[in-house]
Amino acid sequence: MGILSRTSYIIRSKINALLNRSEDPTETLEYSYEKMRDELQDVKQGIADLTTQKKRLEIQKRRLEENVEKHNSQAREAVQQDRDDLARKALEKKKSKMSQIEELEGQIAELENTQETLVEKKNELQGRIDEFKTKKETMKARYEAAEASSRVSEAMTGVGDEMEDVARSIERAEERTDEMEARSEAMDELQDSGAFDDALSDKDSIDRELDELSSSREVDSELDTLKAEMGKSEPEADTGAEETESADLEDELEADGDVDIDSELEDSEIEAELDELKDDT
Repeated sequence: MGILSRTSYIIRSKINALLNRSEDPTETLEYSYEKMRDELQDVKQGIADLTTQKKRLEIQKRRLEENVEKHNSQAREAVQQDRDDLARKALEKKKSKMSQIEELEGQIAELENTQETLVEKKNELQGRIDEFKTKKETMKARYEAAEASSRVSEAMTGVGDEMEDVARSIERAEERTDEMEARSEAMDELQDSGAFDDALSDKDSIDRELDELSSSREVDSELDTLKAEMGKSEPEADTGAEETESADLEDELEADGDVDIDSELEDSEIEAELDELKDDT
């Protein structure tokens, strides 16, 4: 295959593909149907013209037949008048008219045969057109249904894609929300634990311990002041004796090794203070 042949083939293929994409089957069917109807109309017009021509010949035949009767009468009358010459002329004209009638009858018969043939063709074409019309309407209905189904399928496909995007967006939003909630709970937990205070403070651990000791001394001082105001302060001598007694008791308990000295001492001091409060009341 030469270059020109291949080029021509490719061009025809492209044009054919373009026509296929742009072709609407319903429009093609309607066009074919209209063309068939036009052909049927042409056939009907031909039959009408043929019938008209046949009628003209039939009219001409009737006139000739009338002339034949006229010439026959003329010949009879001429014979009665002993005019054989006139009778001969009348009979000659009669014969000529009869020859024309025979010729017209042949033409009329031929036209009738043609008319019958055309009528049969017209009826056959009419049947094909009616059949094509039924198929055309069926094909149009099928095509429109398929086209509608295709549009619905395309729309559903588009909706499906959009729903997938929406689902992914919702999933990402849920993950983001869970992350933010977890971060918020973590922040609250760190806030409650005081981790933020430690992180934001410029004091080191020694400063914080000193602050705690200072706060404890302030509490002890305030407690002593409160006791002095209420007359609950104890003599220094008694305090010393109590401390000596507590030290002896601590040594004894340590020697025994049975209890925690600091814990027992703290409990005994609390019980002693409670007993004093009961006695005062």
